[in-house]
Amino acid sequence: MKPVTFMVIVLSAAGATPAQEKSVQRPPIVGISHVRFHVSQRDAALHFYRDVLGMAAGKGLCENEHLVHLTCLWVGKGQFVQLDSLEQRRPSSLLEEVAFATPDVEGMSKFLLSRGFTYELVAGHELIIKDDAGRIVYFRVLDPEGNRIVFEQPPKDKQAESGHQAGVALIHTGFVVHDRAAEDRFYKDILGFHVYWHGGMKEGEDHWVDMQVPEGTDWIEYMLGVSPNASHKTLGVMNHIALGVPDIKAAEAQLRKNGWSSNEQPKIGRDGKWQLNLYDPDDTRVEFMEFTPTQKPCCSEYTGPHPKP
Repeated sequence: MKPVTFMVIVLSAAGATPAQEKSVQRPPIVGISHVRFHVSQRDAALHFYRDVLGMAAGKGLCENEHLVHLTCLWVGKGQFVQLDSLEQRRPSSLLEEVAFATPDVEGMSKFLLSRGFTYELVAGHELIIKDDAGRIVYFRVLDPEGNRIVFEQPPKDKQAESGHQAGVALIHTGFVVHDRAAEDRFYKDILGFHVYWHGGMKEGEDHWVDMQVPEGTDWIEYMLGVSPNASHKTLGVMNHIALGVPDIKAAEAQLRKNGWSSNEQPKIGRDGKWQLNLYDPDDTRVEFMEFTPTQKPCCSEYTGPHPKP
């Protein structure tokens, strides 16, 4: 696929009739396709994601000549992390966008139009990409809290392989949520996500709500109760990704072999799964997590299938 067409547009909310809403069905949302982070030093970030985490260099959207500030690194299962080193943009949250894979991007566009979204010209660099036949293969929408959400077709390129990769799949991404009800109206009521697990530091409290995609096992994690004035370090902890591994001890051993030398040790989280936290040069957290729990989770039971290697 060769992206050829750029238009400065974004989807925004507008009105739609009940008949229009019912006439267009939502296409499948099968998982996370990519996550984009802003990085202040490309070389340092590339060393962390490529050499320490073991991700392989890839192309994806990064093959486009208009997006030379992006670096793509394959994770697994057609997923990748994008590193954005554009100096003119230094957001408070370094998590810039989350992309979901769907086999029918055109259908997803029509569905969102039927649910009250319209294309609107905006200032900035928002874009839509079409292929040589004029079909949409990538577009963005802003969720109720202004997070950039992307829908795209999974890449068809053969995935590059890495002999020292520690994580084998991108199983979830988390970001700060201040208004859960508003986010639920978008992710749950419109897009069909469902609660996979929820819990907190104490019983009866929710600090994390895992919202699983409707036709897959990946999820987004609402990070609740975070101050609007949270520090850069706190936002780096909250706005994160998680890489799935079959064995956390084996993943730790591979990371240390790759040069990681932190005193951080694996631990079992409140969700009953083994996990290990690393931080990139900009303090963004990368969590390694086993696919399935090894003990009963706190706070709630799981309500969906667990991811697999």
